[in-house]
Amino acid sequence: MKLTLLYRGIFILVFLAACSGLPAAPTETITMVSDTQTVTPTIIWFPATDTPTFFPTQALLSTQDLRPGLGELLFTDNFDQADLWNTSKDANSSATVIRNQLLLSISGQGPLTMASLRSQPILADFYAEAIVTLSLCGDKDQFGMLFRAAFGDNYYRFVVSCDGQTRLERMVSGSLVPLNTWLSSGDAPIAAPAEVKLGVWAAGSEMRFFLNDHLQFTFRDTTLRNGTLGFYIFANGAAPITAIFSELSVYPVIYVSPVPSLTPSRTPTSTRTPIPTRTPTP
Repeated sequence: MKLTLLYRGIFILVFLAACSGLPAAPTETITMVSDTQTVTPTIIWFPATDTPTFFPTQALLSTQDLRPGLGELLFTDNFDQADLWNTSKDANSSATVIRNQLLLSISGQGPLTMASLRSQPILADFYAEAIVTLSLCGDKDQFGMLFRAAFGDNYYRFVVSCDGQTRLERMVSGSLVPLNTWLSSGDAPIAAPAEVKLGVWAAGSEMRFFLNDHLQFTFRDTTLRNGTLGFYIFANGAAPITAIFSELSVYPVIYVSPVPSLTPSRTPTSTRTPIPTRTPTP
């Protein structure tokens, strides 16, 4: 029995010694990637291109022609021929042509008016413009352009007041009638000194009025058909007014206003054309 236990102990010792001679398991090595390691980029042989964004093209609108039908320059007046203009002078007012200008002045107690008309030509449809330089003008004083002026104290006048307003007036046989109410204008001078360009466009019954090339208003009237041009000033009170007119240019106008007819036209009723009948051949 003792020998058996001895043999078993020897066997166990031999077995353990044999197991201790086995090779050890390999240790796993972990390689760390450095932060500074360069990564090779992937080559893209056919890169995508940006798709352009197309914006809608804005249509350019044509500027409305506010002075249609203008022809070539008819004439200019540099006020170097005094005999073409009515001139006068008294203690209270004067109209003189001097140094290529028409000078209108009122120094007396108002209300007073001074005007000067050009003797020629007779104009019907036209566009006229001139420069007005004001050295004295205040409160309700006025200046402007006369047109279609005819014998017997008949004319239209485009009026500009020195408080920034405009209107149209008509004189017939010496009787003055305002054709519209006063209209405020940012182009009309307020007091003096000041400078402004007057413009009058007329074709048939239609008339258009401009200050500094800006349309002020349009009016229609059939009373006066033709006449000459002129200028005027008006002193409302005791303060004097002085205006200088220069650089008059006149153009012909060939234009027919597209005014619809007041009389409705009748459309003829269509008739049917009878179809001829064929006579049978015997």
